[in-house]
Amino acid sequence: MSEARETVTITVNGEPVVAEKGELVIAAAERAGTYIPHFCYHPRMASVGMCRMCIVDIDTGRGPALQPACMIEVAPDMVVDTHSEATKKAQDGVLEFLLINHPLDCPVCDKGGECPLQDQTVAYGPGESRFVEEKRHFAKPIPVNDVVLLDRERCILCDRCTRFAKDVAGDPLISFIGRGAATQVNTFPDHPFSSYFSGNTVQICPVGALTAGPFRFRARPWDLANAESTCTTCSVGCRVAIQSSRDEVLRYSGVDVDPVNWGWLCDKGRFDFSYVNNPDRLGEPLVRTPGGSGLTTARWSEALGRAAEALEAAPADRIGVIGGSRLTNESAYAWAKLAKGVLGTDNVDAQLGDGLPADLVLGLPRATIDEACAPGTTVVLLGPDIKEELGVLYLRLRHAAVEDGVRIIEIAPATSGLTPYATHTELHAPGGAPAAVASVLDAGLLGDGPVVVLLGRPSLAEPAAHTARAALDLADVGDRVRFLSTLRRGNVHGALDMGLAPGVLPGRAPLDGGREALADVWPTVPASAGLDTDAMLRAAADGGLDVLVLLGADPVQDAPDRDLARRALEAVGTVIAVDCFLTGSVEAADVVLPAAGYAEVDGTTTNLEGRVSTVAQRVTSPGTARADWIIATDLAARLGSDLGVTSVEDLLAEIERVAPTHAGLGDRLVAAGGDGVLVEGSSVTAGAVTDGHLPAADSYSLRLVSGRTMYDEATLVQRASTIAKLARPATARLNPHDFDRLGIETGTPVKVTSARGSITVSAAADPGVPRASAVVPFNAPGGAGGDLISGGEAVTDVRVERL
Repeated sequence: MSEARETVTITVNGEPVVAEKGELVIAAAERAGTYIPHFCYHPRMASVGMCRMCIVDIDTGRGPALQPACMIEVAPDMVVDTHSEATKKAQDGVLEFLLINHPLDCPVCDKGGECPLQDQTVAYGPGESRFVEEKRHFAKPIPVNDVVLLDRERCILCDRCTRFAKDVAGDPLISFIGRGAATQVNTFPDHPFSSYFSGNTVQICPVGALTAGPFRFRARPWDLANAESTCTTCSVGCRVAIQSSRDEVLRYSGVDVDPVNWGWLCDKGRFDFSYVNNPDRLGEPLVRTPGGSGLTTARWSEALGRAAEALEAAPADRIGVIGGSRLTNESAYAWAKLAKGVLGTDNVDAQLGDGLPADLVLGLPRATIDEACAPGTTVVLLGPDIKEELGVLYLRLRHAAVEDGVRIIEIAPATSGLTPYATHTELHAPGGAPAAVASVLDAGLLGDGPVVVLLGRPSLAEPAAHTARAALDLADVGDRVRFLSTLRRGNVHGALDMGLAPGVLPGRAPLDGGREALADVWPTVPASAGLDTDAMLRAAADGGLDVLVLLGADPVQDAPDRDLARRALEAVGTVIAVDCFLTGSVEAADVVLPAAGYAEVDGTTTNLEGRVSTVAQRVTSPGTARADWIIATDLAARLGSDLGVTSVEDLLAEIERVAPTHAGLGDRLVAAGGDGVLVEGSSVTAGAVTDGHLPAADSYSLRLVSGRTMYDEATLVQRASTIAKLARPATARLNPHDFDRLGIETGTPVKVTSARGSITVSAAADPGVPRASAVVPFNAPGGAGGDLISGGEAVTDVRVERL
């Protein structure tokens, strides 16, 4: 329960308004239904009172006076008049001055039709201008980065973009330059606006000064059909508006949902819409020709028939299903029911060996984003670089640290985007997370207040056991410690909730604890826990699996041990792939079933805090691609079973019936407008973890650290033409001490070799990397750490040699 806040009563245009103490006049008036025009004010940023458009008559007891509503806090008995003659004259004058140099190129400006300057000029401005002088002219447009363009002559110097870059994103790369009438917004020479969040400045710009290159001249706002949905680029679950025209997705815009994203989006989530429209999307089933090596198009009946034959012929324990984190909750449930309830296999895993044990994620007490960002909280980062993998969560945590005094304790194998805001950083060598946690606990750094642990995989070059052991040590501190998962895949938490993990059933229930609820709905329930992704790939490589189903999964690209994934796909009898693209793993499949993708299906997803929100269909899928749940029901029918559902609504109703955690979910979502409701509770218990043995390091090797970056060579990033080129070439980051020892310099090409293979990259000195460690991005162009990782080993040792 939130504490009751002190209120005051003010009068706005003759009507009493109850406002919170400390609230700004502009916010209180708008909440009461009175709009005060403005340009520089933004509810998620500190006010600066620069544009003066919000000047209204405010009487605090000394008589009415024109004052900026965005700078004045409410006070008892305050009287506000937004319709007075003085107010109208002031607003008229402000707009007249703003239009002196504004180019008035509305017919060709992309902001036309959704431009506050345009709207407010009509509503509050003069009918004509008294100024006839020549307007300013600049070269236009100029790129401030690869996706954002700047038309300087349109800028009204509201300071929104520069404040966002500096105060919200922490990337002060765009600023005011020049003086007086020559003042303009621009970037610094040779320093582009290389922020992961630059697209937000386009959305909050009140004129057409900043425009998005991928959308520029594609459509007018009135041509766009709009549907609210949830971003599934990562697991934060940002609320978005999908905007399309002529059955093509053209733009995503952030929607302000207070518990989650505050209206912000990362550039990856904002601009990856182009993959939905990619001409390489799969639109027809493919089957491997008998005796041949190629894939050819086929009818759905033939492809489904071949898939069903392979599944029917294989014993349950020799069938594996990998993936599902791209699916909606409803599709994930349908595939869990098919795999576990019809086929009888528990060899099911939505994670690709790069996550954490399902019982750990589901069994530890959960925290929300708001709880992590609440004043007085200590946040422990025991996971990946949040800025790289979960961009908008980074914005929330940065704000909490800078503005609200939240303490961040970083426990990591290398510094990260949150390091500048951490009160303490405990760096450790690969495999050393438990020892680092012990050091933090011994030093009493957690304090006495609530603690939220951001839990994920800090490095893919070591198994999850080290992180899991450290997490359980933190859990032993007591009930004040809660956990916020940082598993990155879009709907991985929904997939786990729906049972796409070994030993887990829908509703976060263990096999034994969930049987009774499913007895009347599922034909069967597996008797014992099955294999996770690593174990399935090893079994397949050793001939222990007959059929492997890939649900939107590309283990050749995404599994930590890529060599193992390749060998597994070559050795398994039949590979059935359900996907949107012909990936490296799909090319090895015997049957390929084209799936509908994001913006092409309705349903729900679950974010990293357990918040379920809706996703919406806005366009049709290419060719004859089908929703994943439809593919599951069709396969079940060919196997002689009936999943008993004919719509997304049927699936949601069944989920509510069998999963106590999701009871009444549909009604709660309707009441929340689809924005999201928390699903809490779990009967899964976090299991014990065996301490991994760390081999002694030799004096010649370095221990590999490998994590993901915002832009890389992942399937959807590279299929999105708008952001594919943003992936940075791989580097090997080493401590300067190791530079001296190895006799190399920054920029020197080096060969990095492990037991799995070798890559050639340039070296970079970084004091944020511990000695005897090497940080190589997992999936970067020109040399991926994923080609070096030795799966199953406690650590991955590498040699770095100068070429």
